[in-house]
Formats: sequence, C-alpha cells, structure tokens
Amino acid sequence: MADYTSGPVVVVGLGRFGSSLALELTRRGTEVLAIDNRPKITQALAGQITQIAAADATDIEALRQLGVPDFYRAVVAIGSDIEASILTTSLLVELEINDIWAKAISIQHGRILSRIGAHHVVFPEHDMGERVAHLVSGRMLDYMQVDEDFALAKTKPPKDYVGVPLGQSNLRRKFGVTIVAVKAPGEDFTYATAETELTYGDVILVSGRTEAVERFAELP
Repeated sequence: MADYTSGPVVVVGLGRFGSSLALELTRRGTEVLAIDNRPKITQALAGQITQIAAADATDIEALRQLGVPDFYRAVVAIGSDIEASILTTSLLVELEINDIWAKAISIQHGRILSRIGAHHVVFPEHDMGERVAHLVSGRMLDYMQVDEDFALAKTKPPKDYVGVPLGQSNLRRKFGVTIVAVKAPGEDFTYATAETELTYGDVILVSGRTEAVERFAELP
C-alpha cells in the first residue's frame, strides 16, 4: 500500500492561515500546489511554494486542469467567503480527494463542511483564542487542546511537589494529571519517571482532562 503521509498537498486559499500553512509545508519538504483567485497574492508568494496558481477553485474544470484530482490530500483554507469554502469542498469531494481538511469560521460552517464530506474540520481562530486565553489567565507557559476533553500544558511545578519523587506524589490520584516530561534549566526535555524529583527551575509537561490540567496549573 502506498504511503501518502508525506505526499503532495493542495492548499486552496492563501490568506494568513493558508499562506502560513503552504509555506510551512514547503519548508518541511512537502510538495504543495497552492491556489488562490487573487493574482497579487499568488505573485507575492511565487518562488516560495512548490507550485502556485491563480485560479477559481469553485470551477471544477479549473481544478481538473491544475491536476487536483491526482492529489491525495487537500486543505480548503478559505475563510471569510463561506460560499466559496463550501463549494470548493464539495468539488474536492466530487473529485474524490481522499483526505480533505477544511477551515471553518463558525460551528455552523464546520457542520456544513462535515456534512458535505470534509474529513477534518479545523477552527484555527477559535483554537488560537482558546490557547491564548489559557496563557493570559493563568500560570501556563503553553497549552494545547489534544482532544475535546484532553489537554497538554507546559507550566512550572507547584512548590508542594518540588523535591518529591513523582512516584510518591500521587498526582494522578489527587489531581487526575500525569507529568510526562521535565526540562531542567539549560537542558532539553526528558521523560519523567517515578524517580524524577522536580526543582523550582524546572518546566514540566502535564497531561490529563482539560479541567484537571487547568486546576493543577493554578497550584502555587
């Protein structure tokens, strides 16, 4: 069976999200076909992305001429024009693209994209807003929502657990969280073990249910 995980990707829509995605995929060595209906945008990015075309992605013939049906994966990064987002996604479904990612700007928009066949729906503005809210309102150094009710946070160790071997801390029983990695000052992250003892200068990665991680990160 062919391995498509590192295969080429079509990115439709080159606003802030789409252009950042296309540039990062290119930087990582992934072949990208980027499509936008604004010639000024495509001209500005020419030479920075593998292939780039000024075309109307709501025209199925234009997509065929660009060779889009030959791609396994596609990302619809169109944001403000919901009608174009929905129509482009439906055309990619019609062209039998196997793995379609689509950006949504609202829950209703996301539901429509899912119903017409998008395999993955992302909410970049909402997700970034949620992440920043966690960072601004608490002691977290970084935060990532891994699933609907599961999170990973980077934070400092609570003072009551400094110098206590993790195997004796009972953190999972008390708070429902697990410390998965520890970074000492000037060093790289290493996996935490039962023998790991935290120090005041450490940075830790904590995983668990969202509420549990939030509660743990607020401990002084």
